Amino acid sequence: MALRVYSAAPRNSMVQNFPVHGAAEKQLFVGGDCPQLMMKRRLRLSVGVRCSLDVTAQSAAAEVVAEVGKDTFWPIVKAAGDKTVVVDMYTQWCGPCKVIAPRYQELSEKYNDVVFLKLDCNNENKPLAKELGIKVVPTFKILKDSKIVKEVTGAKIDNLIHAIDSVRSA
Repeated sequence: MALRVYSAAPRNSMVQNFPVHGAAEKQLFVGGDCPQLMMKRRLRLSVGVRCSLDVTAQSAAAEVVAEVGKDTFWPIVKAAGDKTVVVDMYTQWCGPCKVIAPRYQELSEKYNDVVFLKLDCNNENKPLAKELGIKVVPTFKILKDSKIVKEVTGAKIDNLIHAIDSVRSA
């Protein structure tokens, strides 16, 4: 990503001691990271901020949390083999689920040897949620060899990290 700041002088003004008629642009600064934004502010001197976003294969290859459903959950868990699998059971309306979601995503980027899944416990997935014994959301189930070995209920990130570490080291 690159940040470019341009100066656009208003009509009939001076830019670098030269009279300007019409709009003039001068590049003032290039560099740094920035979120994608466009900002314009008009005073005697207009300033615009332009930002370009360069997506590379490296940044696009970041680990992601896979969304699963009743039909895809068990095949993915079985395909993981002896890898540790962590499943976030959540609902769309759950406040604590929304709070912990970004932290859960960060964990998926930190632990490359662990499979991270999300299961929306809506009406469509209710039979699977019942089969897994979900009574509270968020609930995190940690599986090894297709068997549930640990469970963390509530949005307790430290407890989840401890549980993941203990299963990985076992």
